[in-house]
Amino acid sequence: MTDDVLVVHGGTPLQGQIRVRGAKNLVSKAMVAALLGETPSRLYDVPRIRDVEVVRGLLELHGVKVSDGADDGEIVMDPTNVESASTDEINVHAGSSRIPILLCGPLLHRLGRAFIPDLGGCHIGPRPIDFHIQALREFGAVVDKAPEGMHLSAPNGLKGAKLELPYPSVGATEQVLLTAVRAEGVTELRNAAIEPEIIDLICVLQKMGGIITVHTDRVIEIQGVPKLHGYAHRPIPDRIEAASWAAAALATKGEIEVLGARQADMMTFLNVFRSIGGEFEVTDDRVGRPGVTGAEGGIKFWHPGGDLKPVALETDVHPGFMTDWQQPLVVALTQARGLSIMHETVYEQRLGYTDALNQMGATIQVYRDCLGGTPCRFGRRNFKHSAVIAGPSKLHAADLVIPDLRAGFAHLIAALAAEGTSRVYGVNLINRGYEDFEGKLAALGAHVERL
Repeated sequence: MTDDVLVVHGGTPLQGQIRVRGAKNLVSKAMVAALLGETPSRLYDVPRIRDVEVVRGLLELHGVKVSDGADDGEIVMDPTNVESASTDEINVHAGSSRIPILLCGPLLHRLGRAFIPDLGGCHIGPRPIDFHIQALREFGAVVDKAPEGMHLSAPNGLKGAKLELPYPSVGATEQVLLTAVRAEGVTELRNAAIEPEIIDLICVLQKMGGIITVHTDRVIEIQGVPKLHGYAHRPIPDRIEAASWAAAALATKGEIEVLGARQADMMTFLNVFRSIGGEFEVTDDRVGRPGVTGAEGGIKFWHPGGDLKPVALETDVHPGFMTDWQQPLVVALTQARGLSIMHETVYEQRLGYTDALNQMGATIQVYRDCLGGTPCRFGRRNFKHSAVIAGPSKLHAADLVIPDLRAGFAHLIAALAAEGTSRVYGVNLINRGYEDFEGKLAALGAHVERL
């Protein structure tokens, strides 16, 4: 498809100001939560991205009336007339998102039945749904496997359960929260994920009438309630997109102010950014001061000049260094003087994008060993999940094919930092998680065009 190719004329520092909206990883889940209410819900600052369109389509298939609110980025979801959707209709969305499995708990509560199509999403590792299914069974769901997917029912309703995750998975934690909040009795979830997006989802469910306690040591307790009402919520800003633009500023030796970015959600990233040699200023503190224009602050990121410094990093669950931050940052690390190490401990197949960077002149070697820190669950297995990046490397233009969402943005940053003209294929995949990225690139002075 020629309309899926972006021509990037690299070598120009990105400079200017862009804005991030609500976090992709919260907004889609908050939209699913609207199914649980008996009155309409209102969500603000919703980004115009493909994942939101997919969830909106799924909600509408199930009888939820979704409309745009008065403000830009506001949507209203009325679940009064929730109904079953046909298997064929749901299958239209199979392969485009992993969200359908999260609809199971809410639909079982509302209708007593649900259907899971074959799931898609980015190809960065298997991400099995075994725990999702097992958890739903623990709540009392009956699961029937069929060629087209899985049919679920709850003949005796859903009841609270004691659960423990083998790994603090974000998706599995979301599944338990969305199911337990209306299950009869108390649910205890151990080894839960505690990412900022998870806490924000808990805030949404609490607004709806849920009773959820976050204890120490990754324990979440949910006291089921018989019914919930709608909510009005402004989501936390997208910390992944904010960090992606920060990495772009560093890789292109530019300066980007990311309006809406929030320091509290990005502290781990900001520490690493500063350790590498990048500079940042939290600008929300300036809002309202005399002589300062604009009603919104954020974080300004820039390359101060001179050499960047290498680092040894491991991705990890929150509060560790986020796995979705590593791909854009590795592009910046190709410009650091010395050897950097990136040990990926969350997804076992997330370093394949480095092949394209090597074709552009980077020097990156991937290994099966756990490098740079403690052994992880992928150690002694046949996964290349550690990378050594030698720099600085002069990047040159190339033809790039985007493999997944975050790697795609990393490839885009590499093309912007490289000398010459690159062609980036499959660029529409970036629309899954980055709102109007082409408009933002234009605002930052990038020279890009559709083929």
